[in-house]
Amino acid sequence: MIDLPGPVTLFSASPHSLKMLAALLWYSGGLVLLTKGLGLLTAAIGLQAGWVWPAVAPASALLFGSLKVHYIFKPSCRRNLQRIAGLRDPKLWQFYRPGFFLFLCAMIVLGRYLSNSVQDSYAGLLALATLDLSLATALFGSSYVFWQTPTQPYSQPGDQSRR
Repeated sequence: MIDLPGPVTLFSASPHSLKMLAALLWYSGGLVLLTKGLGLLTAAIGLQAGWVWPAVAPASALLFGSLKVHYIFKPSCRRNLQRIAGLRDPKLWQFYRPGFFLFLCAMIVLGRYLSNSVQDSYAGLLALATLDLSLATALFGSSYVFWQTPTQPYSQPGDQSRR
């Protein structure tokens, strides 16, 4: 039998590992949405000739995505990193809260449904491409938060994440 120093649990992880897993999922989401958005834009161009609206869609996505970076994604990412820093005995699955994973699953299902729904609609393809590209912009634009100096632990009254 191997004698290990101190208590070792099977799914323990360091805060740094959780931060890297969170960043990996963040970048993966951005890459998937960028690929999907560009595919939708290409499909829209295939339905109708002309470049005005297909040029407006990514420009709008950059604008909306930049706003999302500042007001939604950057603060959310910071809060999550602060929560990770405050975990007392971090486990591998705690790189996001359980509610985030449920929300992510719901967004994937909704995104798939919307993609299938707009396949023959020029305006629908452009609208969904704009949405996906704006989300990709927001994810990539806010990802620098992962590489900033470590954050202080975050706790709110009643926060159960520190257990």
